[in-house]
Amino acid sequence: MGEEVFGWVEKATLEPWGVEVKAKLDSGALTSSLDARDIERFEKEGEEWVRFRLELVDEASGETFSETLERPLYRDIRVRGAGGRDERLVVLMKICLGRAVYEEQVGLRNREEMHYPLLLGRRTIGHLGLLDVTRTFLNAPECDEDTEVKRYDSNGEEREGGGDETE
Repeated sequence: MGEEVFGWVEKATLEPWGVEVKAKLDSGALTSSLDARDIERFEKEGEEWVRFRLELVDEASGETFSETLERPLYRDIRVRGAGGRDERLVVLMKICLGRAVYEEQVGLRNREEMHYPLLLGRRTIGHLGLLDVTRTFLNAPECDEDTEVKRYDSNGEEREGGGDETE
């Protein structure tokens, strides 16, 4: 069987909550980006962490999903764009696309004014398969608690499936 093909816009779910969002697959961006509010860096047990709030409309139910999360800071990046330079805090998040859950680097920023709450950059697209920029919604998210998590590998090597995880 060949590689899966994804459109330039797909529905994805944020795991483990299963909240469904529209994701734009953007080969012009390197790092993925997620709509987050009230982003703050803090220290926890000697490590740098990030606290942020997700406020997303679930595409499946139409209901607003609001949750404050804490994640270890993976790294911070400086981004240049049309609006100038911006610093973004990056965390690892689990995203279901098609029939797989991917642990991915996600930069946090307020995307309230953007059309898509989740932008998937080249780091993520490179793990998925092929991108058809002429099509949309080719793979509905079909993940459950038994779906193997393809953990993020900072060396860029082949990913490995994860074992049991707790949030």
